[in-house]
Amino acid sequence: MSRWLLCLILVLGLTGCQSSAATNPKLPYAAWYLGFLAPNYMEVWLERADISDVNGLIFPKAMGGVIAMGQPESLSATAKGWPKRIGSGKGRSMTGLDLPYVVSLRWQSMVEPQTYHAAFLIPQWAREKMVERLPAKCPSGRTFDYRESLTIGLAPGGVVKVWIKGPCLDPIEVLTLQAEIEPKGPYGGKSGGKYRPLSPVVKAYVAKYGVPYGSWWAPIPYTTVGP
Repeated sequence: MSRWLLCLILVLGLTGCQSSAATNPKLPYAAWYLGFLAPNYMEVWLERADISDVNGLIFPKAMGGVIAMGQPESLSATAKGWPKRIGSGKGRSMTGLDLPYVVSLRWQSMVEPQTYHAAFLIPQWAREKMVERLPAKCPSGRTFDYRESLTIGLAPGGVVKVWIKGPCLDPIEVLTLQAEIEPKGPYGGKSGGKYRPLSPVVKAYVAKYGVPYGSWWAPIPYTTVGP
């Protein structure tokens, strides 16, 4: 059984156990942030992201559409590896959810083109660090911060990389995994195999430099912790 199917079964099990009453998460901040990004020029269309929190509450289709990506028209950036400074990505605040537990994704890697799906668990050590109050020097003058952002990177070849970060704290790499090819293709097979067209800048970059497969597995030069 694939990890993707196993995680979906786990989500369904959590749903069956949860109370019908709305949860009231006791977090040290109003909401955590879910964001997505891609390497420079490696255009991605996120078809859907489903999130389950630690209480089994599910947020279906929490995110979709275009994700964050650098694409200077001068083609001066490189697509190799991840950006030297990881941002939070394009996303939304997960208001009403407790800390994330299961993440299920389906997306189009448009430069290939290929459709992928993946599901994974956010480990307990990462959730604990998301609510850890840490000293920080923020531009606002605040002297503490939390890593309340869950940032997910999606790269060609089905590479998925996950970080937690705070506005004033360096990212911590949580995991890297290999997604599976979605056998139904884009849009669950409803588009006849047709993908979204590449933007002109991305098309020009890929025509000139190609796709640097294999460059997104290595860890970025930030803290990596956990078991």
